[in-house]
Amino acid sequence: MKEIRILITGVGRRVELIQAFRQAALKLNINLKLYGADLAGTAPALVYCDYTRKVCAMSDPQYIQQLVDICVADKIDLVMPTIDTDLLVLSQNTAAFDAVGVKVLISKPDKILICRDKNNTGEFFESCGLKAPRTYNNYKEYSGPYPCFIKPKDGSSSINAFKVEDEEELEVYANQVDDYIIQPFVSGREFTIDIFCDFDGNPIFITPRERVQVRAGEVLKTMIYMDDAMIEEAKTLCRSFKPCGPMTVQLIQDKNTGDNYYIEINPRYGGGAPLSMKSGARSAEVLLMMISGEKVDFQENASCNGAVYSRFDQSVCISEGDDTQPIKGVIFDLDDTLYSEKQYVRSGYKKIADYLGKEEAADKLWGYFESGKPAIDAYLEEIGEVEKKAECLNIYRNQMPEITLYDGVKEMIQELKNKGIKVGIITDGRSEGQRNKVKALGLDNMVEDIIITDELGGVQFRKPNDISFRIMQNRWRIPFEQIIYVGDNPNKDFQASKQLGMRWRYFSNEDGLYVQNELENCIKNIREIGLRV
Repeated sequence: MKEIRILITGVGRRVELIQAFRQAALKLNINLKLYGADLAGTAPALVYCDYTRKVCAMSDPQYIQQLVDICVADKIDLVMPTIDTDLLVLSQNTAAFDAVGVKVLISKPDKILICRDKNNTGEFFESCGLKAPRTYNNYKEYSGPYPCFIKPKDGSSSINAFKVEDEEELEVYANQVDDYIIQPFVSGREFTIDIFCDFDGNPIFITPRERVQVRAGEVLKTMIYMDDAMIEEAKTLCRSFKPCGPMTVQLIQDKNTGDNYYIEINPRYGGGAPLSMKSGARSAEVLLMMISGEKVDFQENASCNGAVYSRFDQSVCISEGDDTQPIKGVIFDLDDTLYSEKQYVRSGYKKIADYLGKEEAADKLWGYFESGKPAIDAYLEEIGEVEKKAECLNIYRNQMPEITLYDGVKEMIQELKNKGIKVGIITDGRSEGQRNKVKALGLDNMVEDIIITDELGGVQFRKPNDISFRIMQNRWRIPFEQIIYVGDNPNKDFQASKQLGMRWRYFSNEDGLYVQNELENCIKNIREIGLRV
């Protein structure tokens, strides 16, 4: 399976966008790893990323170097900005990313400057033969008509943007808004055009949609409106702007004349862009294909005209707070949480040694394993018996392993059950191998609810996919906030629990040296919280 790694800057609230990329990767059979960069580390979308990377402020001189260092360390393929204030600095520093082999999904600096200054934006629209409201920079020079609109010339998200009814009101706002512009107010239907281009600025998707309901500059309800005139005007914009990847354009259709007045360009994924993807303009899929080196041509009428989408807010748990909520269910990971997976590895190597009839084989295989090499391949090559690889893999994967639970696990599970607390296991891996582990550990007689994610339909259901957690919660009929999840892998184990509002406990088990102490602390913590019923 091909792997692609994307670093998303200014990740903020872009949960829908991340979910769109997840779905795209699933369809294309791509192992997608998403890295979220954030200053505070509390952005809700970080919960939906595979990894979190804390960075300094975008205005900090070290910001670009920090991102480059992350790209090198994490072998990033693409940097994708999602916020206006990030665009210019990234655009001006693409050479630093090129030097380490990383693509930035960003347009050229001169084009970014067009968008950051509303004066330039209006002039650009007019240079493309499109209509735009005339722009004024001094309220004393504006003689009407009213109402008009005043806003910062480099603003976004409708912050400090005001509709003004008369001269007195205009003077008041002009003294409140720094570095403003004034434009005649155009009354009519508001539209956004979601555009997605290839890396050379050639359009692939153009999706006009009406902004039916808006809050703080972001659409709450939209209707796909595949208007031929808007699509042709968007093509005209693309020929001049040459956007790299996504771009959103806003316009107002005058209710009296029907003319389109263009007011804004954002050369990034807009907040409502996932709605266009849901309608058929699946730009997340196309971007992953482009990263993979595929060429995609313009997709005519990709979206479903007239489709209506309505958005809603949803919360995620960033920090658990105190422990006043009783715990009524505990879900455990299996490998390296309830037993040492190194035991399983050693057990498999011993069985391979028995098959090969070579007493030293188990230690040799373990040595290759510890050095980070593919142990079975390396050892069979050493002894000149590579033709036995398939059988050795079969023996390893289907073994009845010689493994034992960590000390205290059996007693803890029984204690939880005696208190009426539900106990379950969610584990990833091949069905037969995981079933054999469960049986060898005696967990099939201790724990009633065990989900092996591959049995749900394949590897796509492995964590961080949340379906297995939803199934367990549905079986138990316990609120998510009264379920706690215990696991050892911070990169995949806790995304689902955070997204669903569950609680979680982590113990470090990366090399097995401090497993016992960490697990004892975890067991003690679960007893202190979980038995408070």
